[in-house]
Amino acid sequence: MFEKESEKRFKVIYKEGKLTGNKILEDRETGIQYLFSWDGYAGGITPLLDKEGKPLVNSNKE
Repeated sequence: MFEKESEKRFKVIYKEGKLTGNKILEDRETGIQYLFSWDGYAGGITPLLDKEGKPLVNSNKE
């Protein structure tokens, strides 16, 4: 009925805020990290980029 944490595609690696805040999510399959920001009912997501403009990838992905 409920997914185990290890079965989820994304994991939260950082979180701040409640009604307004930010999360950094990591794709368990690709290692790419994303920033999700929200304010009330509005929100947006974008990949984190390195200084060369390439997606930030965790090379130690599970």
